[in-house]
Amino acid sequence: MATRKLAFVVRSLPYKTEASRLALTHAISSQTVEIYLNDGDLVEASISYVGDGVFNVMKNQQAGKHYGITTNEGHAKNTLLLDLKVLICKEDLDKFGLTEENLVMDADDLGGDMKANIVSYSEIQKEMETADHLLFC
Repeated sequence: MATRKLAFVVRSLPYKTEASRLALTHAISSQTVEIYLNDGDLVEASISYVGDGVFNVMKNQQAGKHYGITTNEGHAKNTLLLDLKVLICKEDLDKFGLTEENLVMDADDLGGDMKANIVSYSEIQKEMETADHLLFC
């Protein structure tokens, strides 16, 4: 029995490109990859928001109003409905003057029980160093 550790790192702004949305989609879909593994093998995925990527988890995004598309806020909530570890870089939040009050930290309204974690960059670095597969978007 083996555990494959996947780490998705979102560092791009939402909506300028599809990069951050693809990271969210891939992180969510990573939970289905277990069907391709040997019996007993597991996938453990995490998604980290660093740099400009922290804007992907802001509350009250207006993507539908401005771009006619669904928001990344909804995707961020979906990651909290799964067994994904969600990490948000504290130093970058401080740099942009953002607080926990500005962010999607849970999906309680959808019945989720996972919480996002605000952590130092060094903790995100440890997560990346222990991953078998790493994807930057």
